Amino acid sequence: MKTNPLVLRRLALVAAALILIVTVIFVFLRTGPLAPIKVTVAQATQGSLNPAIFGIGTVEARRSWMVGPTVAGRVLRVNVDVGDVVKAGQLLAEMDPVDLDQRLAALDASLARAGSTQLSAQAQVQDANARHALAAANTQRNQDLARQNFISPGALDARLQEQASAEAALQAARANQSGAEQDRTRLKAERAGLVQQRGNVRLLAPADGVVTSRDAEAGSTVVAGQPVLRLIDPSSLWVKLRVDQGRSAGLAPGLKGQIVLRSQPQTPHPGQVARMELLADSVTEERIAQVAFMQMPVNVSVGEMAEVTLQLPTTTPALLLPNASIQHQQGQTGVWRLNGDKPEFTPVQLGSSSLDGLVQVLTGLDNNDRVVVYSEKALNPGARVKVVTALAAATLAGKP
Repeated sequence: MKTNPLVLRRLALVAAALILIVTVIFVFLRTGPLAPIKVTVAQATQGSLNPAIFGIGTVEARRSWMVGPTVAGRVLRVNVDVGDVVKAGQLLAEMDPVDLDQRLAALDASLARAGSTQLSAQAQVQDANARHALAAANTQRNQDLARQNFISPGALDARLQEQASAEAALQAARANQSGAEQDRTRLKAERAGLVQQRGNVRLLAPADGVVTSRDAEAGSTVVAGQPVLRLIDPSSLWVKLRVDQGRSAGLAPGLKGQIVLRSQPQTPHPGQVARMELLADSVTEERIAQVAFMQMPVNVSVGEMAEVTLQLPTTTPALLLPNASIQHQQGQTGVWRLNGDKPEFTPVQLGSSSLDGLVQVLTGLDNNDRVVVYSEKALNPGARVKVVTALAAATLAGKP
């Protein structure tokens, strides 16, 4: 029996169409919108964390000084340069004293004159004392004579008037003496103040240190409080650390850690939190702490960037998950837990986290639960997923 070629051709076309339809459906289900979402998973396991706090800071000096004049003036000379080591009390620079020396000479002359005036007042007091004593003696004799009627009452009144005049003259002499002493005291105070001003033009080192900046040269005019030189104590260097407020739990004085300077990335230096700042930065949302070096490193520079890692105490055992598995859905923090082969969003309560990417899960999961770490696109409850060992970097989705 012969087969009709037309029928064979139609059967071949139908078979080819069926194969094509099956192929399209297979490709559509494997790589199209209905294809399962590739995910990587992790299993919740019991363990302890070694949490740490990480932050970036700059090297600063705990003790630094700005040396400058207390009044406006012109710089006469600068005796030191940047990098020089200075001792406490060393003359660093000097301001032009202008007329201070002449004013001191004028005050010295005024003091000498005040001394002469004071001596003259003392002599006047002595003379007034003598006149008063003589007048008192004469009055006493005349009173005795008047009681015996040897002199008239008018003569006694004259002696009494002489005694009163002598007393007034004595009081005036004493007042002049007191005024002369006060004038001399005033001149001494003015001279002491002028001497202090003259001493202020000599800029002395307040402590042992190193010159870090020379901000004015000879001939420059500076205002009061403007620094001519800046000094630091090189043994007081520490790191001004900034830590994200959300990750600063446990930050406290005495916490030990490692400091890695930008110029010495392979050499960690031990450090310890010396002080916590009471004021945080509300703009950058950071807390500020000062971390001191346990041993001062060599060739460290002020202003250098540093990375600080502070070690916290080991936590109690709890469920641990990769931090990348944590997601946020509708204001809730949770994970995509695999219920069989279907993902479902499970809210969890988190604890401490470590710098190696692990986080504690306090509630919401059981031991050995599988959760999605990475997915090639956003997940939905009940979505079809396919567990793989790794995803290409370009296809990662749903990362925290």
